[in-house]
Amino acid sequence: MKNSRSDAYAASGVDITAGYEAVRLMKEHVASTVTDGVMSDVGGFGGLFAPDMKGIEEPVLVSGTDGVGTKLKLAFLMDRHDTIGIDCVAMCVNDIVCCGARPLFFLDYIACGKNVPERIAEIVKGVADGCRQSGAALIGGETAEMPGFYDEKEYDLAGFAVGMADRKKLIDKNNVREGDVIIALPSSGIHSNGFSLVRKVFDVENADLKAPVEKLGGRSLGDVLLTPTKIYAKPVAALMDAVKVKTTAHITGGGFYENIPRSLPDGISASIKKEDVRVLPVFDYLAETGGISERDMYNTFNMGVGMICVVAEDDAEKALACLKEHGEDAYILGKTVKGEEGVILW
Repeated sequence: MKNSRSDAYAASGVDITAGYEAVRLMKEHVASTVTDGVMSDVGGFGGLFAPDMKGIEEPVLVSGTDGVGTKLKLAFLMDRHDTIGIDCVAMCVNDIVCCGARPLFFLDYIACGKNVPERIAEIVKGVADGCRQSGAALIGGETAEMPGFYDEKEYDLAGFAVGMADRKKLIDKNNVREGDVIIALPSSGIHSNGFSLVRKVFDVENADLKAPVEKLGGRSLGDVLLTPTKIYAKPVAALMDAVKVKTTAHITGGGFYENIPRSLPDGISASIKKEDVRVLPVFDYLAETGGISERDMYNTFNMGVGMICVVAEDDAEKALACLKEHGEDAYILGKTVKGEEGVILW
């Protein structure tokens, strides 16, 4: 690639040599995610991965794809790009975890108005951090420079994850019964959902994002909003080894009212006392500032619960102990009951 340069293409706004420099800068971050199955290096035309099939009778591949959404606006405004990649990985791997799969590998896609190699490398650093947290290898990706389509200081970020499970160990919501226990895995904050509403409420384009806020424990609004999404792959994998997990739900956009019913069979609802939800301060501050109703808050945000796992009542204490051993301050959120409401918040 030493002779690869197009003056005409550069004049149109695309500098292919900047792309080569970005790849050079990101290589150390990509290398930090390498697992035993990786068969290729960054820069090729495809990512190669040979999964370990030991102990798996009938392998099933599970895939998920997502982006970061308008939370990216906060990264632009704060000029901080090294954590947003964690969000991208989290939004993909947390979904495939809900099927009972363990992440194998991840690919990212970055589209930008101007390829600034140092900024691209920062973004990829975050992606690599998320991959290490989830146990996935970053085996490929794409950076597209698109002048005139994106502003020079803006970009979009999306990803794609693949995991694997043994068919007999796939999570099946039809195993849920009345009286099962719902366990909450706390979120780290707003995660990566509802940011169109968040941005409107806080008028982030005109706000002082770096000023400390008393109601946020003295942290700045920008820091709190940019807190990356928690990744649950490793603790949930450990939990599945310890007890039978009947179902799980990743609490994303749509909050409790949309996501929890997706994880339950017909005729079963989740009964949750509002006083048992450990709501994070950012949600109280958001509701107060925006005059948002309690119903809308629970129907938009995770409210401090990033994921739920449902287990039999007899397994609840063992499940809590396992999750806490793996760094999760998990707690009992509620129980399953007969009913068609989906979620009963009382």
